[in-house]
Amino acid sequence: MSRNPHSNNVLLNLGIQSLNEMQEVAQSAILNENNVLLLSPTGSGKTLAFLLPILQMLEEDIKGVQCVILVPSRELGLQIEQVWKKMGTHYKVNMCYGGHNIDVEINNLSNPPALLIGTPGRIADHLDRGSFETDNVKTYVLDEFDKSLQLGFHEEMNYIIGKLSKANKRVLVSATSGVEIPKYTRVVNPAVLDFIQEDKTNENLNMRIVFSKSKDKIDSLFQLICSLKSESAIVFCNHREAVERIHDMLTAKGIISTFYHGGLDQDERERALIQFRNGSVNYLITTDLGARGLDIPEMNHVIHYHLPAKEDEFTHRNGRTARMLATGTAYVIIHETEKKADYFDYGTRRLDVSDAKSLPKAPEFQTLYISGGKKNKLNKIDIVGFFSQKGQLEKGDIGLIEVKDFISFVAVKYSKVKDLLKNIKDQKMKGKKYKIEVARKVMKKEEEEEAETHPKFTSRKESNRR
Repeated sequence: MSRNPHSNNVLLNLGIQSLNEMQEVAQSAILNENNVLLLSPTGSGKTLAFLLPILQMLEEDIKGVQCVILVPSRELGLQIEQVWKKMGTHYKVNMCYGGHNIDVEINNLSNPPALLIGTPGRIADHLDRGSFETDNVKTYVLDEFDKSLQLGFHEEMNYIIGKLSKANKRVLVSATSGVEIPKYTRVVNPAVLDFIQEDKTNENLNMRIVFSKSKDKIDSLFQLICSLKSESAIVFCNHREAVERIHDMLTAKGIISTFYHGGLDQDERERALIQFRNGSVNYLITTDLGARGLDIPEMNHVIHYHLPAKEDEFTHRNGRTARMLATGTAYVIIHETEKKADYFDYGTRRLDVSDAKSLPKAPEFQTLYISGGKKNKLNKIDIVGFFSQKGQLEKGDIGLIEVKDFISFVAVKYSKVKDLLKNIKDQKMKGKKYKIEVARKVMKKEEEEEAETHPKFTSRKESNRR
């Protein structure tokens, strides 16, 4: 294989003309140093910064896992996997995480990938089971390792790294500086690539304060959303309960949103992100879990319903907008009785949204659920062909398609859904009849418990959980 990723059309496949300074420096350091600590802000392109040199270090004649990437969350891991696939390499990649069918993962690992991505708990599980050999693992990456430490993965990471005894290339990646590196990482005297400039603000990020007259800031949030000209936004809160309450109150006011937090199971979290990604929902209400590592579109607007306790989390939240060379705006909703955060400039320019009353436009798309996926030999081309020929849809009627192991989700123009479902009611796709219906919304626990008594929901849930 060529040692130059540019000749392999990697950047062309990614739609990138050239690397930024951080990516160039990281690529050189990772190729030439055994221990590297890469510190760079959220949204700066760290994933590509370490995937490019990994690609250059992989060897074609070795059959087995050559590199392990540990991530704190399944969402970050899936995002890395998607970037790798878009790069267009011929090297296999697999992602393993809790909540995913472990038998499917074991089967995937029977034909081992060159690049294995996973959460610490699940990778440790596979090592216990002997699902893959470690003799050929020469490199490991701990992405967002500070987050893994915060989540308490010390024991699992220590165990995994102990098993990767042949690894001589170690890369630690974080968007936060000043984190102590545990001894078990074996990262000693690393080449430190620090692109986090504490005294420099993101010049592409606009900051605005929205003052709320009432202590419960929901009216101000509603007016702010109404002022955004129907553009998508992420709303950050400090607690799960607040996330669900705000979602309910926005729904009551006619704003279509979804919510995302660590209390949801994996299927619920994934469905919320899919509906947000494909434009079925334009507003995502979330805790700090949504601040980094999520595969979601570039945001023009980030809203802080609550300010976080730490400046780092404030920075990570704002990193969902004004990424790379794009511009964006972060809004902070404040009531005069709130305890002030010492890191925030309360002299920031104010924004008056009191006159904004018009509801945002309804989403253009609606998400459909299909009870089949990759393991049923379905792919995006199959789905487009079926919806076009049997469902009589035009190309522009179909939006983002996401094919999972046993299920798929398709964004379809809202105005076309009723006729589509009617047209394909008794039709087969690739010789088999699949359940195809409007994907259910993400539910709170009490709603889900109530709905589980409904036969239609029960059958649908079984399909979703397979």
